[in-house]
Amino acid sequence: MEWREVIEHPSLKDLPFKIETNEWGKIMMAPASDAHGIYQTEIATLLKGMRKEGKVSTECPIKTSKGTKVADVAWRSARFLKKHGVKKVELPESPELIVEIESPSNTGPELEEKRVLYFEKGAKEFWLCDEDGNIRFFNSRGELKKSELFGEFPAHIDIEAT
Repeated sequence: MEWREVIEHPSLKDLPFKIETNEWGKIMMAPASDAHGIYQTEIATLLKGMRKEGKVSTECPIKTSKGTKVADVAWRSARFLKKHGVKKVELPESPELIVEIESPSNTGPELEEKRVLYFEKGAKEFWLCDEDGNIRFFNSRGELKKSELFGEFPAHIDIEAT
């Protein structure tokens, strides 16, 4: 299936889990936990507060060589927005920053493959948030001690604090 067909299909709207496609156009589904959604919101909120220019989004569809992958959180600069605008279907390139959040349905090898695919499509950084809120930062050369794009971003998100 093409991504437009997936997002426009009446029976696939309002599902309680994330949908992606693989390289053969088959739909892949991944259920998300409550914690996953909270991490996603916290990270997006922190990013939005750190930069006034650019846009933060959740559930960002990116066309890759292995189907459409949907990043949990993405940040795109004003420059990226000027070049691509806001797409109604999927992005042809990766925004500068992609964040994926581990969950029981996301395996290590799957997340590693996504990291490679996003860098192939132009991502500058990839962050991986584990199920305890620890964040690892990567660029195309490997792991970083801290983000080069958002240097003050915390390496841990505490969702238990009120």
